[in-house]
Amino acid sequence: MVSINRFGLGLAALGRPAYLNVGRDLPRDRGVESLRARTWDVLDAAYAAGVRRVDAARSYGLAEEFLAGWLAERGVSDVSVSSKWGYAYVGEWRVDAAVHEVKEHSLARFRQQWDETRALLDVDLYQVHSLTEDSPLFADDALLDALAASGVRLGFSTSGPDQAAAIRRGLALERSGVRLFTAVQATWNVLEPSAGPALAEAHAEGVHVTVKEAMANGRLAVNPPGAVRELADAHGVGPDAVALAAAAQPWADQVLIGPASVDQLAANLRALDLPDALDLPDLAREPRRYWTERSRMTWN
Repeated sequence: MVSINRFGLGLAALGRPAYLNVGRDLPRDRGVESLRARTWDVLDAAYAAGVRRVDAARSYGLAEEFLAGWLAERGVSDVSVSSKWGYAYVGEWRVDAAVHEVKEHSLARFRQQWDETRALLDVDLYQVHSLTEDSPLFADDALLDALAASGVRLGFSTSGPDQAAAIRRGLALERSGVRLFTAVQATWNVLEPSAGPALAEAHAEGVHVTVKEAMANGRLAVNPPGAVRELADAHGVGPDAVALAAAAQPWADQVLIGPASVDQLAANLRALDLPDALDLPDLAREPRRYWTERSRMTWN
């Protein structure tokens, strides 16, 4: 069975009023104080369950601020915190904002957001948010030098149909003969497992591997394939638990869960009751089809 130590809590669904997701269980009031309280409730429950890793990002609205306040108020010192830079939140706390986040992999953006993050949090890992093969980061020596000089452990997350290529290229970056990034966070789920071989290679080389979007932005929980639903029913759990257990691959050091309520957290953690080897058929979609479908989802 999956160990609680394999799970980390992602704050993407809690730190802002809108998110690219379905099945999100938020209060009717999505004001700042309401979402702060909801975030603290979920953090309390996750900590009580044994979760000791939390992942945020500068673009997750006020997620870093909510987390920093919770850590200080509760006096918690044994949680490993990671965050990400590269996207800026521009949604102005509106569900119906025309644009919710803007991506920029530049030296100026890194310096600004690194200062903002460390003013709030003592992070163990700082990641480039959504690195793709066409990112200007790869040709920006000044940015790469600044990253290397930051004094923090570095990683990157990936997205899109060419994740494997971005993973391999990102992990090939060096400064003074030393690998620049020693952690990677990538989308892997039963519908989009194409990054698996690259992630397995990374894990074998000692890189810390985190799986994100294990529930396909909620689609595997709300409208799962029949095989996922049948397996969930057979074990008396929800399809979300099956999706998360499936994502706990041998090469995955951490699987992020992203509940928006204590009830969703409890349902997610039923993955701990499932066996290591799940008998699921091949459900993979062609990567470009998967990412096209994802791009058509609406923020809500």
